[in-house]
This record gives sequence, C-alpha cells and structure tokens, in this order.
Amino acid sequence: MRILIACWIVLLLTPTVFAQELTVGSKRFTESYILGEIIQQTAEATQGTTAVHKQGLGNTGIVFAALKGGSIDVYPEYVGTLDKEILKNKAPADIATLNRQLAPMGLGVAVPLGFNNTYALAMPEEKAEALGIRTFSDLAKHPELKIALSQEFLGRADGWPGLQKAYRLPFSTPRGIDHGLSYEAIAQGQIDITDIYTTDAKIDRYKLRVLTDDRKFFPSYEAVLLYRLDLPQRLPKTWAALQKLEGKISEKRMIAMNAEAELEGKSFATIAAGFLNKEVNAPTTADPQQSFLTKLFGDDFWKLTTEHISLVFISLGFGVLVGVPLGIWAARVPRATQPILSIVGVIQTIPSLALLAFLIPLFQIGTPSALVALFLYALLPIVRNTYTGLSDIPSSLKESALALGLPSVARLRLIELPLAARTILAGIKTSAVINVGTATIAAFIGAGGYGERIASGLALNDNATLLAGAIPAAVLALLVQFGFDVLDRWLIPAGLQTQSPSLES
Repeated sequence: MRILIACWIVLLLTPTVFAQELTVGSKRFTESYILGEIIQQTAEATQGTTAVHKQGLGNTGIVFAALKGGSIDVYPEYVGTLDKEILKNKAPADIATLNRQLAPMGLGVAVPLGFNNTYALAMPEEKAEALGIRTFSDLAKHPELKIALSQEFLGRADGWPGLQKAYRLPFSTPRGIDHGLSYEAIAQGQIDITDIYTTDAKIDRYKLRVLTDDRKFFPSYEAVLLYRLDLPQRLPKTWAALQKLEGKISEKRMIAMNAEAELEGKSFATIAAGFLNKEVNAPTTADPQQSFLTKLFGDDFWKLTTEHISLVFISLGFGVLVGVPLGIWAARVPRATQPILSIVGVIQTIPSLALLAFLIPLFQIGTPSALVALFLYALLPIVRNTYTGLSDIPSSLKESALALGLPSVARLRLIELPLAARTILAGIKTSAVINVGTATIAAFIGAGGYGERIASGLALNDNATLLAGAIPAAVLALLVQFGFDVLDRWLIPAGLQTQSPSLES
C-alpha cells in the first residue's frame, strides 16, 4: 500500500519535476514589456515548460549582461541595436553576420517578428509646420529649440552622439528624460523635440510630426529574439513554438498593442493573451479601465509585498551582523575609526543604479545583486550610530566598570552595549526605513517588490500604476518606523529611554 501511495505521489509531482523553466527578460519600455509577455505566454503553452518574465530589467546594457551571464534565456531585441550599440559595427550587418559575432559569447539572434521599430525625432505638428521643419537637416537652422532625449539614447553610439555629428546639429548636450514622460513634456510645451520609437502609440494622439532621417543615419531596427545558444537544445519544443512567432507581428499590430497599454490601460499580460488568441482566431476580450483601488490591491499585491519585505529585512539582517561589529571596532580602535566611517560613507554616496550595474557581473541579475546593494546601503546608519553610542558613554562609567575588574568583553556586553542600545537601535531603524524606499530600485534588475509597479507606471506614464507602487512603499516605511518605536519601548529599560538617541545617517 505504501508503495502505491509513493508511486501516486511521484506521478502527481512528475509534471513539476520534469518541467523546465524558460526565463524571459525585457527592457523598460512598453513595447518590450508586451513582447516579453508574448514570449512568456507562448512558452507557457508548451507542455513541460514553465516560463518566468523578468520585466523592465533596465536599458540595453543591463539586459544584455543578464543574457550573457545566464540570468535570462531570451529577450526581444532590435537588429540595429545589436549592430551599432552592442557589437559596434561600422557597416550594417545582416543576421548571419550578427550570429557569427555573437556565437563566441554563446548567444544567437533569430525569429524576426515582422516589424521595424526605428528611432526618430518628433516635434509638435503645428510648430514644425510654422518653422518649416520636415527633416533632421532642417533642425540645424533652429538652435533655439528645446530638446530632451531619453537617457539611453543620449549615450548610445547609434543615438545622440552619432546623430549630432552626422547632421552637425547646433545643440549642446540635451536634457535627459524618461521615455514614458517625454510625450507629456512636449504636450505641456516644456520641450520641443524628443526621440521616439516609430511604433509608439502616442505619436498621433499628441499630433506630432515624425521628422525624416534624410541622411539615413538610423539603421534598420527589425525586432528579433536574442537568445542563449543552448536554448534550442535544452527546450526544443519551446524553441519550436517561439519560432512560429516569425513574421506574425506587423508594424500596425505592434502600434495597436502599444496603444492598448498606453491609451486603454490594459495590462501587458492581457494584451499578449489577446494577440495570441487572435492568432488562433479566438475572440479578444477587452480589459476595462481599472480603478485605482483595483490596481492598488491587484492580484500581484501580496507577491510584491512579500518580495519587498524580504529584500528589506534580509539585507537589514546582514547589515546588523556586519555593521554593529564594525561600529564597535571603530569605537575601540582609534586608528580604525576614520577608515571605517569613510568607507561606509563613500558607499552611501554611490548612485543606486550605478551600484547595481557594478554588482550584476559579480552576482548576476536579480535578487542576489539587489540584496548586496541594500546591505551596503544599510551599513552607514548602523555603523555610525554604534560608534556614536559607544563613544558617548561617559568616561566615569567606563572607569567604574574597569575598576570592578570586568574583562573587556564583559564590559562591552554588560555595560557599554546596554547603555548604547537605544542609539544603536535608532541607527537600525533609520537603515530599515531608508531600505524600504531604496528597495524599489530592485525591480529594475528583476528582483521584484513594489518597484515593479513604479517601473511600469513610468513606462506607461500611468500615474495610477506608479502610485499603486509608491503608496504601499510609503505605508510600509511608516509601519517599519512604528514597529521599531514599539521595539524601542519594549527592549530599552525605562531609565535609558530618557536619553535622546543619535540619529546619524
């Protein structure tokens, strides 16, 4: 009987045990989110495959590094980006040439999806008509125009540096702006020109003129799949299903899907499901505009909450384990004080995205890199407050403990740490509250948390989605602060609670 039960359990678990996982990545703009969902859902429909979509991982460099490092298996890319930005080719290369160049990295490019999404510059139709601007070359006559470009475009080889040189444009380095916000900036008259993707849904809505690239600076940006070469062998059925996407998405269809996300408020998953259903002649169901409360307490709320809390408190735990001993060391060894405080202070000044980009090659993309970054940011308040709490203990109390004949470790454990406890706890509380906010950046490298909603909201210029991520993060920060205040009253003896803790940060 036991053998039969064991066999039954094995049979039940067999689909899970033998299911293989495909990890899909995407960049941080609407079209990439949608294509990532299409890839994931196509893979999920293949028997024996589970698929995960790490959406909005960041710019080209971060997502490409994730693919090379094995953190993801495939993501949607563009031929022109591969050619100019990643491989730095001076002459246009076809897919066969790109594959020869990518093969030593263990990567390949395949499955042209059927549309070209090139870069362009756009400005309000009315203003362009009044100034007689139709081409990129015409811009050279109007240096007074206000221009702002997406951050990635500003630094790409096939972006602003090359474009300015090719057309001898008389503009200084433009301001950087998030792509999702640039249309609003043009509509409000804050800027005159910005970079766009030709499949953007908002071009017609905001009545923009797409300027002609009269010197053919931009290459073809045919949408393709960039993948790890072991994928077809590891998941042959899944790869065969993905190959069926070849040529299935026209430019008109891609613009319509972008519009569903940006203008109609549909979710990326719903849009992808509608597209795939349409391919088999099934009806596409409309996704009505969601209320703010529906977005706030959506199906992903508890998953994101769990991820965010885990990021904050796991990193905080390691911060306490390392930060308190470092603070003790700084307080007890005068020669170590300045180096320790300087190092943790410098770490705090490193921009969060820059630190993540540095950590990705070491720990790969996802939760490990995010935890290391948050741990490093947690150190300064804990180390500084531990050092301050121990240094501020009156010398008379230290001398009394010494006079009692207590050894160094006993003085620290029985006298000094209890006296400094409130200040140390204040540093831990400060670190925890800071980490709640800082943890939102984890979503930009696929580590989850409330930042996923913030990233989606920025990509869609959807304030409701953005607030559905920002408000829970703010509430969690308040709850963490309240929790530490309760812990302070519970742990710290009443006689020590009259002291004002140092809130060094």
